[in-house]
Amino acid sequence: MYIVIAGGGKIGEYLASVLLESGNSVAVIEQSLETANRLSVVLQGRYLVIHGDGCDSRYQEDAGIRHADVFVAVTGQDDSNLVSCEIAQRVFNVPRCIARANSPKNLRIFKEVGIECVSSTTVIAGLIEEEALLGSVSVVSSLAHGNVVLAEMLVPRMRHHSNAEGVLAADIPMPEDSLIVAVAKEDDAIVCNADTRLFPGDKAIVVSDTDLLDHVRSIFKAL
Repeated sequence: MYIVIAGGGKIGEYLASVLLESGNSVAVIEQSLETANRLSVVLQGRYLVIHGDGCDSRYQEDAGIRHADVFVAVTGQDDSNLVSCEIAQRVFNVPRCIARANSPKNLRIFKEVGIECVSSTTVIAGLIEEEALLGSVSVVSSLAHGNVVLAEMLVPRMRHHSNAEGVLAADIPMPEDSLIVAVAKEDDAIVCNADTRLFPGDKAIVVSDTDLLDHVRSIFKAL
Protein backbone atom coordinates (compact mmCIF):
# COMPACT_ATOMS: atom_id res chain seq x y z
CA MET A 1 0.00 0.00 0.00
CA TYR A 2 1.00 3.62 -0.48
CA ILE A 3 0.30 5.89 2.49
CA VAL A 4 0.84 9.66 2.68
CA ILE A 5 1.31 11.09 6.17
CA ALA A 6 0.97 14.79 6.99
CA GLY A 7 3.07 15.53 10.06
CA GLY A 8 6.49 14.09 10.77
CA GLY A 9 6.76 14.67 14.52
CA LYS A 10 7.02 11.87 17.05
CA ILE A 11 3.65 10.41 16.09
CA GLY A 12 4.23 10.73 12.34
CA GLU A 13 7.67 9.18 12.65
CA TYR A 14 6.38 6.27 14.71
CA LEU A 15 3.50 5.65 12.33
CA ALA A 16 5.77 5.80 9.27
CA SER A 17 8.22 3.36 10.90
CA VAL A 18 5.46 0.86 11.74
CA LEU A 19 4.02 1.00 8.23
CA LEU A 20 7.43 0.71 6.56
CA GLU A 21 8.29 -2.31 8.70
CA SER A 22 5.10 -3.93 7.41
CA GLY A 23 6.29 -3.53 3.82
CA ASN A 24 4.23 -0.49 2.85
CA SER A 25 5.45 2.54 0.91
CA VAL A 26 5.18 5.84 2.77
CA ALA A 27 5.50 9.55 2.01
CA VAL A 28 5.76 12.06 4.87
CA ILE A 29 4.99 15.76 4.49
CA GLU A 30 6.67 17.79 7.23
CA GLN A 31 6.75 21.57 7.60
CA SER A 32 9.91 21.73 9.74
CA LEU A 33 13.07 21.47 7.63
CA GLU A 34 15.05 20.13 10.58
CA THR A 35 12.50 17.38 11.24
CA ALA A 36 12.24 16.53 7.54
CA ASN A 37 16.02 16.18 7.28
CA ARG A 38 16.10 13.92 10.34
CA LEU A 39 13.34 11.69 8.96
CA SER A 40 15.29 11.34 5.72
CA VAL A 41 18.08 9.75 7.76
CA VAL A 42 16.26 7.64 10.34
CA LEU A 43 13.47 6.04 8.29
CA GLN A 44 14.15 2.75 6.53
CA GLY A 45 12.30 1.21 3.59
CA ARG A 46 10.44 2.65 0.61
CA TYR A 47 9.78 6.20 1.73
CA LEU A 48 9.72 9.79 0.55
CA VAL A 49 10.04 12.88 2.76
CA ILE A 50 8.61 16.20 1.52
CA HIS A 51 9.46 19.49 3.22
CA GLY A 52 6.23 21.48 3.08
CA ASP A 53 2.77 22.15 4.46
CA GLY A 54 0.40 19.17 4.40
CA CYS A 55 -2.52 21.59 3.96
CA ASP A 56 -1.11 22.75 0.62
CA SER A 57 -2.30 20.73 -2.38
CA ARG A 58 1.03 21.33 -4.13
CA TYR A 59 2.96 19.43 -1.50
CA GLN A 60 0.32 16.70 -1.36
CA GLU A 61 0.75 16.28 -5.10
CA ASP A 62 4.56 16.21 -4.72
CA ALA A 63 4.06 13.37 -2.23
CA GLY A 64 2.19 11.32 -4.86
CA ILE A 65 -1.23 11.76 -3.31
CA ARG A 66 -2.97 10.78 -6.56
CA HIS A 67 -1.65 7.24 -6.10
CA ALA A 68 -2.24 7.01 -2.35
CA ASP A 69 -4.43 4.33 -0.84
CA VAL A 70 -4.64 6.15 2.49
CA PHE A 71 -3.96 9.70 3.69
CA VAL A 72 -3.24 10.27 7.37
CA ALA A 73 -2.96 13.64 9.14
CA VAL A 74 -1.21 13.49 12.52
CA THR A 75 -0.04 17.03 13.22
CA GLY A 76 -0.62 18.63 16.59
CA GLN A 77 -3.26 20.97 15.15
CA ASP A 78 -6.77 19.58 14.63
CA ASP A 79 -7.69 22.33 12.17
CA SER A 80 -4.68 21.48 10.01
CA ASN A 81 -5.54 17.78 10.14
CA LEU A 82 -9.10 18.54 9.08
CA VAL A 83 -8.09 20.81 6.19
CA SER A 84 -5.43 18.45 4.84
CA CYS A 85 -7.85 15.50 4.95
CA GLU A 86 -10.53 17.56 3.20
CA ILE A 87 -8.08 18.38 0.39
CA ALA A 88 -6.95 14.77 0.05
CA GLN A 89 -10.54 13.55 0.02
CA ARG A 90 -12.22 16.19 -2.15
CA VAL A 91 -9.46 17.32 -4.50
CA PHE A 92 -7.52 14.10 -4.97
CA ASN A 93 -10.25 11.52 -4.20
CA VAL A 94 -8.08 9.51 -1.82
CA PRO A 95 -10.16 6.43 -0.92
CA ARG A 96 -9.53 6.73 2.81
CA CYS A 97 -8.54 9.65 5.04
CA ILE A 98 -7.74 9.29 8.73
CA ALA A 99 -7.06 12.18 11.09
CA ARG A 100 -5.57 12.37 14.53
CA ALA A 101 -7.91 14.26 16.85
CA ASN A 102 -5.93 15.98 19.58
CA SER A 103 -9.06 17.26 21.31
CA PRO A 104 -12.05 14.94 21.94
CA LYS A 105 -14.29 17.97 21.42
CA ASN A 106 -13.44 17.91 17.71
CA LEU A 107 -14.39 14.28 17.07
CA ARG A 108 -17.93 15.25 16.04
CA ILE A 109 -16.66 17.78 13.47
CA PHE A 110 -14.45 15.20 11.78
CA LYS A 111 -17.24 12.64 11.69
CA GLU A 112 -19.73 15.11 10.21
CA VAL A 113 -17.55 15.53 7.12
CA GLY A 114 -16.93 11.80 6.75
CA ILE A 115 -13.33 11.70 7.98
CA GLU A 116 -12.21 8.94 10.32
CA CYS A 117 -10.68 10.36 13.46
CA VAL A 118 -8.85 8.65 16.29
CA SER A 119 -6.58 9.76 19.09
CA SER A 120 -4.34 6.72 19.39
CA THR A 121 -1.41 6.24 17.01
CA THR A 122 -1.49 2.48 17.47
CA VAL A 123 -5.16 2.49 16.50
CA ILE A 124 -4.31 4.45 13.33
CA ALA A 125 -1.66 1.89 12.42
CA GLY A 126 -4.15 -0.91 13.03
CA LEU A 127 -6.77 0.76 10.85
CA ILE A 128 -4.33 1.04 7.97
CA GLU A 129 -3.26 -2.57 8.33
CA GLU A 130 -6.95 -3.54 8.16
CA GLU A 131 -7.15 -1.55 4.93
CA ALA A 132 -4.31 -3.61 3.47
CA LEU A 133 -6.00 -6.87 4.36
CA LEU A 134 -9.69 -6.12 3.98
CA GLY A 135 -10.09 -2.79 2.22
CA SER A 136 -11.60 -0.32 4.71
CA VAL A 137 -13.50 -3.09 6.45
CA SER A 138 -13.16 -3.64 10.17
CA VAL A 139 -14.17 -7.22 10.87
CA VAL A 140 -15.99 -7.45 14.17
CA SER A 141 -16.24 -11.23 14.24
CA SER A 142 -16.25 -14.31 12.08
CA LEU A 143 -19.41 -16.39 12.11
CA ALA A 144 -19.94 -20.11 11.60
CA HIS A 145 -16.79 -21.52 9.97
CA GLY A 146 -15.45 -18.18 8.78
CA ASN A 147 -17.54 -18.02 5.59
CA VAL A 148 -19.71 -15.23 7.01
CA VAL A 149 -18.44 -12.15 8.83
CA LEU A 150 -19.92 -9.35 10.84
CA ALA A 151 -18.15 -6.27 9.50
CA GLU A 152 -18.12 -2.57 10.28
CA MET A 153 -17.89 0.02 7.48
CA LEU A 154 -17.57 3.78 7.75
CA VAL A 155 -20.08 5.77 5.71
CA PRO A 156 -18.04 8.31 3.68
CA ARG A 157 -18.97 11.81 2.62
CA MET A 158 -21.43 11.01 -0.16
CA ARG A 159 -21.28 12.27 -3.74
CA HIS A 160 -24.58 10.89 -5.04
CA HIS A 161 -26.79 11.47 -2.00
CA SER A 162 -27.50 14.41 0.27
CA ASN A 163 -25.08 14.38 3.19
CA ALA A 164 -27.56 16.43 5.21
CA GLU A 165 -30.53 14.12 4.59
CA GLY A 166 -28.55 10.90 4.48
CA VAL A 167 -29.49 7.79 2.56
CA LEU A 168 -31.97 5.08 3.51
CA ALA A 169 -30.17 1.88 4.41
CA ALA A 170 -32.87 0.04 2.43
CA ASP A 171 -31.89 2.00 -0.70
CA ILE A 172 -28.27 0.87 -0.65
CA PRO A 173 -27.96 -1.86 -3.31
CA MET A 174 -26.43 -4.58 -1.18
CA PRO A 175 -25.52 -7.80 -3.01
CA GLU A 176 -27.29 -11.06 -2.28
CA ASP A 177 -25.89 -12.79 0.82
CA SER A 178 -25.11 -9.48 2.53
CA LEU A 179 -27.22 -7.28 4.77
CA ILE A 180 -26.95 -4.07 6.80
CA VAL A 181 -28.15 -5.08 10.25
CA ALA A 182 -27.32 -2.07 12.42
CA VAL A 183 -25.85 1.41 12.45
CA ALA A 184 -23.40 2.72 15.05
CA LYS A 185 -23.65 6.47 15.48
CA GLU A 186 -21.63 8.86 17.62
CA ASP A 187 -23.13 7.83 20.94
CA ASP A 188 -25.67 5.18 20.05
CA ALA A 189 -26.32 2.08 17.97
CA ILE A 190 -29.62 1.10 16.36
CA VAL A 191 -30.93 -1.97 14.58
CA CYS A 192 -31.75 -1.24 10.94
CA ASN A 193 -35.35 -0.97 9.86
CA ALA A 194 -37.18 0.45 6.84
CA ASP A 195 -36.71 4.04 8.05
CA THR A 196 -33.05 3.90 9.09
CA ARG A 197 -30.87 6.53 7.42
CA LEU A 198 -27.10 6.54 7.14
CA PHE A 199 -25.05 9.73 7.39
CA PRO A 200 -21.34 10.46 6.85
CA GLY A 201 -19.39 9.27 9.87
CA ASP A 202 -21.87 6.52 10.76
CA LYS A 203 -20.62 2.96 10.88
CA ALA A 204 -22.77 0.38 9.15
CA ILE A 205 -22.71 -3.09 10.70
CA VAL A 206 -22.93 -5.59 7.85
CA VAL A 207 -23.39 -9.34 7.79
CA SER A 208 -21.82 -10.67 4.62
CA ASP A 209 -20.28 -13.62 2.89
CA THR A 210 -16.51 -13.20 3.24
CA ASP A 211 -16.02 -13.23 -0.52
CA LEU A 212 -18.38 -10.26 -0.93
CA LEU A 213 -16.52 -7.81 1.35
CA ASP A 214 -14.70 -6.09 -1.52
CA HIS A 215 -17.98 -5.69 -3.41
CA VAL A 216 -19.74 -4.27 -0.36
CA ARG A 217 -16.86 -1.90 0.21
CA SER A 218 -17.09 -0.58 -3.34
CA ILE A 219 -20.82 0.06 -2.88
CA PHE A 220 -20.20 2.23 0.18
CA LYS A 221 -17.40 4.13 -1.54
CA ALA A 222 -19.75 4.91 -4.45
CA LEU A 223 -22.54 6.40 -2.32
